[in-house]
Amino acid sequence: MFQRLAGAALAAAAATSLMATPAGASTTASTTAASFTPVSVSAAGTATTAARQLIRTKVYFGRCKDTCRINVRITNISRTYLYRVKLNARLSVNGRSVGSCYDYVGTIKPRKVRYAACTVRTRALTQRWNNYLDGWASFNRYARTSVAYRYYR
Repeated sequence: MFQRLAGAALAAAAATSLMATPAGASTTASTTAASFTPVSVSAAGTATTAARQLIRTKVYFGRCKDTCRINVRITNISRTYLYRVKLNARLSVNGRSVGSCYDYVGTIKPRKVRYAACTVRTRALTQRWNNYLDGWASFNRYARTSVAYRYYR
């Protein structure tokens, strides 16, 4: 009985949060190297697929040794202004996480491009680089990026 009531309350909370989205819509778009996966999290904590993603991203690497610079090109493909655009990047080397970084981008005008960059400096990254220099391992880097933004209709 209690489980049925809790499930109904969670469904109602999710429906309410989805109906409130168009007034001040907030979206998080997670991207990896080649795939684009739009994700929106409701108030109940469950992930639902967003209707449409308004951005495209491309990841570039700057200097990547004991410190790694992650450069991201963010393109607004919509006809709306994007506000409070934020970038989170997680760096992994040889399949193991070595650190993350954050950058605030700001506003992106319709059909325009903004660049964001952040630097990862961690002990784990330094250890991976030293292992590569000693010839004990390879240095295959991979960045997962997540771009969050708000827009108004």
